[in-house]
Amino acid sequence: MPRFAVILPAAGQGTRFSSQHNKTRIDLGGAPVWQRSAEHFLRRPDVVQVLLVLSPADRANFELIHQATLHQLGIEVVTGGAERVDSVGNALLKVRAEADFVAVHDAARPLLQPEWIDRVFAAAVETGAAILATPITSTLKRGDAAGRISGTVPRTGLWAAQTPQVARTALLREAYARRGDLASTDEAQLIEALGHPVKLVTGSPLNIKLTTPEDWEFALAVWESWSRERAS
Repeated sequence: MPRFAVILPAAGQGTRFSSQHNKTRIDLGGAPVWQRSAEHFLRRPDVVQVLLVLSPADRANFELIHQATLHQLGIEVVTGGAERVDSVGNALLKVRAEADFVAVHDAARPLLQPEWIDRVFAAAVETGAAILATPITSTLKRGDAAGRISGTVPRTGLWAAQTPQVARTALLREAYARRGDLASTDEAQLIEALGHPVKLVTGSPLNIKLTTPEDWEFALAVWESWSRERAS
């Protein structure tokens, strides 16, 4: 069985969330969002390690509050960097030798389903690298500095990237080692820069990243709906 390490970046500032609290610390059905995101992987027999990446300013207080939960769940904490790419790079240094693959999943995406993880894990095993994504269905407009439409972007072949983003451990480490000054916003971009193909695996519009207060309202409604279905 291929073995996976999971990195959960949670070091972002969340400035668009308009909250005095980090969005991954908000309670979702009795546990914080970061824990809900982690739980999807902790129950899997093919996952051998889960790493949670926190900002240097947050780490000490976070561990003080959540030490018992982290220990009980077996989650390792890593100090993040200035940007996402730096945070994931720090965690990548801590990935155990036994992990054949690394999956990076936003700690602010708590609405996963096992079958989505199954699909993207299987695709990564087959091709070396894969991500969850959804085809773009809306008409896309490009805007200028004055907020006016400057053009319409053809949506054919366009996808919205999600996480998990999964790659063979050696491949992801090579991508990070050779990234240079590339200011990537996700792991797939670094692997693309190597010339290695990345498989697109159809995800779900429900797999949202909590970025705005409206995202939170949507996530809460979906979580409550799923909870009622499990209870019935």
